[in-house]
Amino acid sequence: MFKPSNSVATLPRLAPPGAGLPKIELLFARLIFQFGRRTTSPAAAQAALGQEHDAILALASSRDAATGSKRVLIRRLPGLEDSSRHWSVFMTLDHLRIVNDSISGVVSDLLAGRVPPGAASTAAVKPSADVSAEVIGAFTASCRRLEGIVTAAPAAALATPLRYAHPWFGPLDAAGWFFMAGFHLRLHRKQVELILAAV
Repeated sequence: MFKPSNSVATLPRLAPPGAGLPKIELLFARLIFQFGRRTTSPAAAQAALGQEHDAILALASSRDAATGSKRVLIRRLPGLEDSSRHWSVFMTLDHLRIVNDSISGVVSDLLAGRVPPGAASTAAVKPSADVSAEVIGAFTASCRRLEGIVTAAPAAALATPLRYAHPWFGPLDAAGWFFMAGFHLRLHRKQVELILAAV
């Protein structure tokens, strides 16, 4: 039986950041993502982003700072890299902040007719282990920035001719990257729930 770990004295031995998912799981995740992307409008993607933000905010605000900063080893959720399962609530929010701001940059570039430089990397968006409760406000601000960029553009404009590749889901237009934001928040909301259940 899996036993969550509350200790940070001995870090668990996990796969390195960016190791990805098992092949069969990645294939399944791609199918789910592609189906959701095809059947979700920008308005529905925005509603999902708002709902997941509110749920995560309520969870993160429900405990004190000591609880929020405690790292917990959880079972690996489908879609979660092994290296990401020994985080605190605040680390999870820091990761979401980083990813949201990265998505904001990608969407802004694609809407402006530019392909972002470099390659997207899951290893490049890992959180700081020393993050504090201040990350709660930064997480909310990152969601609001992304929403603002998308709502300022006509919905049809999000179907950009240019695309930028996600490391797991391949080339995506601006609408695909915006859908990714809520899809991604949903996974990590489940992670926050597991962390809080174990502290």
